[in-house]
Order: sequence, then structure tokens, then C-alpha cells
Amino acid sequence: MIKFGPSGNGEQFYNLGLSGAKDSAKYVKDLGLNCFEYSFGRGITLSQKTAEETGNAFLSNGIELSIHAPYFINFATVEEDKEINSYNYVINTLKYAKIMGAKRIVFHPSTQGKLDRQSAVELTHKRLEKLADLIVENNLDDLIVCPETMGKSKQIGTVEEIANFCNIAPFFVPAIDFGHVNSRENGSLNTHQDFLNVLNVTKSIVGEEKLSKLHVHFSKIMYGDKGEIKHLTFDDQTYGPNFEPFAKALKILDLEPFIICESAGTQDIDAVKMKQIYFNA
Repeated sequence: MIKFGPSGNGEQFYNLGLSGAKDSAKYVKDLGLNCFEYSFGRGITLSQKTAEETGNAFLSNGIELSIHAPYFINFATVEEDKEINSYNYVINTLKYAKIMGAKRIVFHPSTQGKLDRQSAVELTHKRLEKLADLIVENNLDDLIVCPETMGKSKQIGTVEEIANFCNIAPFFVPAIDFGHVNSRENGSLNTHQDFLNVLNVTKSIVGEEKLSKLHVHFSKIMYGDKGEIKHLTFDDQTYGPNFEPFAKALKILDLEPFIICESAGTQDIDAVKMKQIYFNA
């Protein structure tokens, strides 16, 4: 079943005086949504007890969790300590995902830095192979691990790069952030055919089964010459992408992915809009 939900809590949640996992889980449920992305972007700060309580709150409300790993990950770094830290960030996120009852995590793979792009991609691929081995060694390979497409030109994470990374291991599944794709390609996503092209390229590399498990981030994003600048809301009329053509593409391919809205402060409201658009498409 297709899933819609926000990444974290939006402004409306806090304006209502709500706080904490129990409020968040019930709030998402009351909006008619069925998933939520919990972010460890700034690091894993939860105790195991709090992680268990958080997971139970969402589980009892029928909300499926995904977890975003820390933003500090870089599998193309030339610094050994940062390489080791990157493995640990993913492994620890997976361990917490299990505690919280989440079935999938998302992570940003790498940035080009001072390396040329081919070298950075090759180094990332090599280290993701090692990461896959570590995931198996830690008995975490029953979870879905999603490297994400990225929005800036110097970041590693085109659609093709991510899809190829996902062929390293059976538990690697693409996370396509369509706002990121649109940003790094200077507004390339306008029609349902544009979205179909992205989905079909992904399918041609990873196959139909992995495409059926697709993780999606969606938001409008301001972009410039170097790609992504900042996230916007669905009310913005200057930048895309719009959700309607994507919904049509999903219907054509009969896909029901896990869709997380990352709008700036209205991620909950815009997740509801995405659900409405999809079921009215």
C-alpha cells in the first residue's frame, strides 16, 4: 500500500502546542497519513529507552517509520577517520531503526570534494561494498537501506549513480528525492513523462522488484547554477517540481512507494495534499 507522511514535525504541529513522540504519532494518524521519517540528521542523541518509546508510539498508531541517518556521512572522504565514522553512522542508525521498529533507513552517500567525479564515484562504490559486508556481519540485512539522490552538482547522487550503488546488495534500494533531481538538473521535471523517464531509468538498472520498494522524498526546492539552495512549500509558484505529474506517472507504472514530504515547515500539510492528489489522479 502506498504511504504518505512528513519528514519530522511541521510548524502547525508546534503551533497546536504539541510535542513528543506520542503527540506526533497521533497527529500524523489524525491527518490520515501512514508514515513518518524520523531524522538523526544532526546525530543520534536518543537513549535506547526513548527510542523504544518513540517506536511504540508510532507502531500503536499504525504509522510506519523510516529513519534518516546523520548528514555527516561521506563515503568519498580522503580522511580515514571520517570514512570509519561513516560506516558507524549507518550501522548505528540501522541498530536504532530495529529498536524503533523502522523497516528502512535513508542516507546521503558522499560528496565529490577535491576528487574528480569518476574517482569519487568509484571510491563511494568500493566503500558501499564494505558497508554491505558490515551490514550482513551485524545481522542488519533484513532492513532496507536507501542511498539518496542529491541536489547539488558536487554531491554524489545522480539517479544513475544511486541506482548503480543499489546493485551492490539486495537490501540497497534507491531513495529518489525528486526535488533534488529537479534542482541538479535545472528544473527538468515538468511533465509526467519526465517522471516516467526517471523511474524507467531506475528500473532498467535495479529491476522491477527494487523499484516496487522505492523510497521517495518530495518537495519544491529553490535551485541555482550549482543545484539545490533551499526547500520551499507547495505554495511556491516559481520552482518545482509539482506533485500532479508524478502522481500520474505512479499510476501509469502501478507503483506504490514510501513517500516522504520534505517541504519547509509545511511537510505535514503538503503530505496530505500529495495523498489527495494521488487518490484523485
